[in-house]
Amino acid sequence: MRAVVLLSGGLDSYTAAAIAKTQRFTLFALTVLYGQRHAREVEAARAVAGALGVERHLEVEVDLRAIGGSSLTSDAAVPRDRDLESGDIPSTYVPARNTIFLSLALGWAEVLGARDLVIGVNALDYSGYPDCRSEFLEAFERLASVATAAGTEEGAKFSVQAPLLRMTKAEIVRRGLALGVDFGLTHTCYDPVVRKGAVLACGRCDACLLRLKGFREADAIDPVRYAPPASASPPRPRA
Repeated sequence: MRAVVLLSGGLDSYTAAAIAKTQRFTLFALTVLYGQRHAREVEAARAVAGALGVERHLEVEVDLRAIGGSSLTSDAAVPRDRDLESGDIPSTYVPARNTIFLSLALGWAEVLGARDLVIGVNALDYSGYPDCRSEFLEAFERLASVATAAGTEEGAKFSVQAPLLRMTKAEIVRRGLALGVDFGLTHTCYDPVVRKGAVLACGRCDACLLRLKGFREADAIDPVRYAPPASASPPRPRA
């Protein structure tokens, strides 16, 4: 069985792909270069693809910076230290991103003769994105059956595999570790910091906060390096 997996280089997509591999899928990895803020994300995806031993790793460039509407595809400030329980959709939401990514994966799957698309979305510990919910995935499956030649001529049924959908971030971390996933290869941060040539996670954006929460609740050590917190102001000299 062949499956196209959307591979971002993050913790979730790596774990979802690792689960698919245990289900005996032959993996074809797709990474989208959409104008994200830092090349580190793509470098991580390449490392993860190598660790997974995918059949092929395809990188497709789609410049979503031209559309805008997100702090991840512009020079706008990325929110930090946000209340993750607020329920608000943050500025890091990229308009229709998963629809675009899954459409690319669907096109490649049809060429490959694959019928399964793997995506690492999560509906529990996430930033409020509308395209990380089961309603969206089910709607995309219905779309796939009428949007492709395989669906209309052959009656092919495409399935969106989202094995992490109902997991907490801690459960994802535990599952990944049980599968031997090397989380040190991954990159999650929305707004990395460069210090002395090293790319460090900021530790304060939504993605970092969720990741740190997951490792903490899983009682596991996150191997990714984080930027140290800003030092406190020096004390004033006494008169």
